[in-house]
Formats: sequence, C-alpha cells, structure tokens
Amino acid sequence: MLTAVLSLLILVGVGVGWTVESDVASGFMVSDALGAGTSDGSANGDVNILLIGLDSRKAMDGSDLPAEVVSDELHAGDSDVGGYNTNTLILLHVPGDGSRATAVAIPRDDWVDVPGYGMHKIKEAYGLAKFDEEKRLQNSGITDPATLEQRSRDAGRKSTLATVQNLLRVPIDHFAEVNLIGFYDIAQALGPIDVCLNAPVQDSYSGADFPAGPQSLNASQALAFVRQRHGLDNGDLDRTHRQQAFLSGVIANLESTGVIGDIGKLQSLLDAIRQDIVIDSGFDPLSFVSRAENLTTGDLDFYTLPITGYETIGGQDVNTVDPARLRTEIAALFGTPATTVDTVSGATAPTGHETVDVINGTARDGLGAATSADLTAQGYHTGTIRTGRATATTTVVYGAGGETDATALAARYGVTATSDRALAAHRIVLTLGADSPDTPPGDGSDTAATPAADTATGTDAIGTTDTGTSDTTTTDAGAPAAPPGVDPNGPQGTVVKADNGIPCVD
Repeated sequence: MLTAVLSLLILVGVGVGWTVESDVASGFMVSDALGAGTSDGSANGDVNILLIGLDSRKAMDGSDLPAEVVSDELHAGDSDVGGYNTNTLILLHVPGDGSRATAVAIPRDDWVDVPGYGMHKIKEAYGLAKFDEEKRLQNSGITDPATLEQRSRDAGRKSTLATVQNLLRVPIDHFAEVNLIGFYDIAQALGPIDVCLNAPVQDSYSGADFPAGPQSLNASQALAFVRQRHGLDNGDLDRTHRQQAFLSGVIANLESTGVIGDIGKLQSLLDAIRQDIVIDSGFDPLSFVSRAENLTTGDLDFYTLPITGYETIGGQDVNTVDPARLRTEIAALFGTPATTVDTVSGATAPTGHETVDVINGTARDGLGAATSADLTAQGYHTGTIRTGRATATTTVVYGAGGETDATALAARYGVTATSDRALAAHRIVLTLGADSPDTPPGDGSDTAATPAADTATGTDAIGTTDTGTSDTTTTDAGAPAAPPGVDPNGPQGTVVKADNGIPCVD
C-alpha cells in the first residue's frame, strides 16, 4: 500500500508537534538490507527514500493476521492472498534546500529487468528473492519461523532496491517498508479523512461503495478507497491517483484538525507507525524530521512514471516502459543530471583492468565489430570478436575480478551480469542477442533491451497466477498504444499537488 509514505508524513508531523523530541526516533524495526555502499548518496543534502508497500496479509514476524481483521475490516480475502508482491513503490525525493518534495509512483506492473531473475513485473522483485532465500535457509537447517521471515524479507528488500536502482539510475539513501495492516492502523489513529470522487463506485473486491462528491472515510472505508482497481478505466493507474489524492487529504487533516498540537493523538500515531514500519538501519528519523517539514505543509508533488503501453507476455498483462525515458524523467523531476551510472555498483567508467570479448548472436552483420569499437571508445579493453550461435537474449558474463566492469556493461543493455568461474580472471564475454539494439547503446543513449516474451513465468513468486488488470491491447504496427488520457510527453496522468486541496478523482 501507500502506507510507507503515509507513515513518513505522520512521522514528520509527530516530530514537528513535539519539536523533535528524542522519543520520535526510538522503537522502530530496522533492516540492514540497504547496506553500506549499495549506492552513492544523493548530493547537496538531498534525500531519496524508496517507500515499499507490501500486499502481504502477514505480520512482520510472518504470522497470519487475525482472519476477522483481514476479511471483515480489510476486505482482503485471507492470509494466503497477496504473497509478498510490492503493491506500491514510491520514490520520495526531499531536496536539501527545503524546496518542494516529489513523490514518484512506479506502477507495480511495469515490465523490467529484475537482477538475477530477468524480465518480470517490478512488483515481483521482492517475492522472487524472498521465496528463494527462504528455501535456501531452510535447506541449510534454519527452522525458526521468525529468523526465516526476517532474513528472507531482507533478501526481498535488497532485490527491490537493486531493481529500482537498475531501472532509474538514482541513489537510494533510505527505505521504509509497510504491509497491509499498517495502513489500517494509521488510518484508525488519524480519524476520518476527507476525499472526493467524480462518480459513485461499488466494488465487491475491495469493498468500495461510495457516492460521488466529497465525503469523510473511516479506516476500513479508507482502505477500500485506496485499494479499488476493478471497475476503474485505467485499473492500477487510476488506483495510484486515488492514493495520491488520499495523501493530500491526510496532509489537509494534519493541518486543519489540530493533530499537531494534540499530544495524545500524536502518541497514538507514533505507536501505530512503530508497530508496522521497517526502516533501514542508517535512517535517523530525528534528523529527517528536523528538515522535512515541507511534507506536512503540502510542499509536495505526486507523479506517476510514464508507461509506453500494455502488452500480454507469458499470459500476464504488463506495462511496457522505456528505461531511458524514465531516467530522463526522474532527472528532470529531481533536478539532477541525467546519468548512465550503474548506481547499484557505483561504477562510473571502465576500470581498465578487464578485457571484453564480443560474440554476435544476431543476424545483423557487423554488429559485433561495431560494438567492440564502441566499447574501445568508452575505455574498455576489447578482445576477440566472433559470430556465435543465434540467441534471443543478450548476456554478460565475467570471470574473477570483472564484476564492476561487467555490471556497468550489462546496465547499458538492460540485463544483469553473471559470474562464470570457467572464464579467466579479468575477462568479460558480451553475447549480443536478438533483443539487443541495432547499434551499440554507447555511453549516452542508454538503450535497454526489449524483453523477450519467453522470459515471463506467468505466475507471481508464491505461485499464484496473475491475470493482470487491463483489457487494453497493443497497436498492430510497432509501438504499443498509450493508455487512455495519458500525455505521452510527460509524467503519467496529471500531477497531484498536495497544497491544492483535496482533488476529486475517478
């Protein structure tokens, strides 16, 4: 859910209300998933925070939430539904100079490269890694449920962080994660929140049953409001706008109801977020609160990253995206230079120690030689060039010592580098597949490979089939059609400005 950004809003509001008391910073669950050196930090005092909302019906220790809460209050089926998909991913940019903050939603069905797993929906990065790590831990003899849950969730967090960094090429300084119950707890502590709908809705899946126009929602109604996607013209994209409008309502609530001056309510809010949020071990809430007042005063813009259209791949309805365009979009929104830096590894240029062999596995004569020449111009040492067996997928493999250069090279093609012990030390092999661009991506174009349809699994990480959310199709000639109402030259849909009151949404 959008609970992570909601939690940060509350955290800042509580800190401001208590004039940044030390109690604000204590008692949070922490994770080392971000790790030292995962990425270079943001410049100029800026802070980028990845907000991860899980669609999990499990508590933080892996136990099932009470059935009556899940089914009756949350209208969310039972504890076996949802798995560990990230229902919401929001990258929050808080400028160091105190200017307007930006919250960028990443649609959960975006079809992207998940490091180590190939092309998947971005929401699956967490569950894929968590599932594999839990199995690995069990096979090593670990049986304690709490230990299995904590360590496998950390693997899911690492996978999600790496996937977002690989996609957008920006530093992630901190993260916060919340599951489904967190939203309900916080909404209960907040009290009624005002929203507005353009038309009446009734949806049995989420429990949404609302008239048109302005209205106030309790906690259960609020969850139904932000979860509804069935019956909306643009499915998840419309749901994202709902969530952004709800957050605007929360900000209006904090400003107008006197919460900031009510110590009892502030304590209830703080207790709610402490039990449901996980933050990275390097995150200092006290320091963040002291310089992020713009979040509760409404100096905050909500965007949704653009997609290029819809496709069905491996039986799944997915959003197609242009990674190069997304990186340009993010750079413009955050006011930072566009970059092709691989932020996961921190590599900015070839080290000069590795040699790259190029194998042309396409039917395009001369592509291997052109690629080798381009790599030489970029500062790589190039080795052999040869024509290989036809292959659909571009790959980058490396021997001992070659990880840094290989990772940077793989990022140019939108793939993940893998190690190969059979290769000589400091040797890298780039095999060009049918998914590679017609010309070398070079240092400036940052072209990503088009996903091959046979890489899809058709299932979520826990094995449940994902039938998708959209009925739209691609055009017959080339590029997928843009979703209805979307400006193809700007951020997805209309920007929601938190200080413009409570917008009416579909």
